[in-house]
Amino acid sequence: MRKNNKLLTPLAKELRNNMTKEEKHLWYDFLKSHPCRFVRQKIFGPYIIDFYCAKAKLAIEIDGSQHYTDEGMQKDLERTDFLSTEFNVSVLRFSNLDIWENFKEVCHLINITIEQSLSQHC
Repeated sequence: MRKNNKLLTPLAKELRNNMTKEEKHLWYDFLKSHPCRFVRQKIFGPYIIDFYCAKAKLAIEIDGSQHYTDEGMQKDLERTDFLSTEFNVSVLRFSNLDIWENFKEVCHLINITIEQSLSQHC
């Protein structure tokens, strides 16, 4: 499976330019200046990942209400399985509410996950 799906490039650019409030908060207040480089709206096959750190092989997804329907949860399971199976990428998911009400904890969990990932790959 090819990692980069060129058909999704215009949509990925549009999503980068029109991030949600929660994505902006996590990006500008934490990930943009993180010592491990993150990118926004990374394409993996048929999916666009909100944030991705190649060094830690970590995807971060910020989920709005559509992700909590039966169909949304099934699609998220399929996406997570695809990323894990095809690219050995781990996925952290946070709700919009997590970003606003538990921001320090979200950042802490991201840091811990990166540390664990880097220690396994070294």
